[in-house]
Amino acid sequence: MQVILANPRGFCAGVERAIAIVERALEKFGAPIYVRHEVVHNKFVCDDLRAKGAVFIEDLQEAPVGSTVIFSAHGVSKAVRDEAEQRGLKVFDATCPLVTKVHVEVGKMRNQDREVVMVGHKGHPEVEGTMGQSADGMYLVETAEDVRLLKVKLPDQLSFVTQTTLSVDDATVVISALKDQFPEIQGPKKDDICYATQNRQDAVKALAEQCDLVIVVGSPNSSNSRRLKEVAVALGVDGYLIDGPDEIEIEWLAGKARIGVTAGASAPEILVQRVLDRIKILVGAEVTQLEGVEEGVSFPLPRELAGS
Repeated sequence: MQVILANPRGFCAGVERAIAIVERALEKFGAPIYVRHEVVHNKFVCDDLRAKGAVFIEDLQEAPVGSTVIFSAHGVSKAVRDEAEQRGLKVFDATCPLVTKVHVEVGKMRNQDREVVMVGHKGHPEVEGTMGQSADGMYLVETAEDVRLLKVKLPDQLSFVTQTTLSVDDATVVISALKDQFPEIQGPKKDDICYATQNRQDAVKALAEQCDLVIVVGSPNSSNSRRLKEVAVALGVDGYLIDGPDEIEIEWLAGKARIGVTAGASAPEILVQRVLDRIKILVGAEVTQLEGVEEGVSFPLPRELAGS
């Protein structure tokens, strides 16, 4: 039995920054620190931060007036920012800078009186935050069929943006459908799908060429983790998404010669190592690692937390 590790895998720069913001705020101001929505979509990470004094909330009304609140890596709408200001909350923004870039794009498009189509998954907090950058003139599509049914007011004044954690292949299909239906549509200068999403999906494609099973470490509410499993399955390889080693079923491993292991952008490396240990206990395995892209990306912390 051989286990092949994807590379790159696990934490991206936006996730590392978001977690560090919560940890630094706890060190500087003490518990409790309120975090609007899970700061990143990973159960292990959020449980660890809870133990340190983070309180995860979905509604800002749950945070006492004047308390410290952190916005999650997925970003928030303008209405949420306004509410935080009105309630006198001290805010640290852990929105991934690549999501903020999309928010800025939407603002520029709307300032030019252009309507904006967002390609993304309904109900995902990143989508809700981006759609909430404008009170009107925004449309959401998830599939090529959604595009076919889409009615806009200004087809000759139309732009599009995408959720940062989409399947690269799926997004290409939807964007192609948009361009077919609305020939005048304009997109951002650079693809909104983030570097980490792209790199991790490419790494899974490389894994799938060599493996007959791919295990993705990540929580089920993590969009980028779910996409990694979907990429493997689309290439004809068995794929499973797990939060941790206890979820591995020995039946998955039966008859498999090579097992690929990767992790979503919000899953810590310690979980990957525990999954490897579990596989070794179940079937014994030799672990190798794929060559991969060196990312070397980092994002600065807010100035008030950087020196703490």
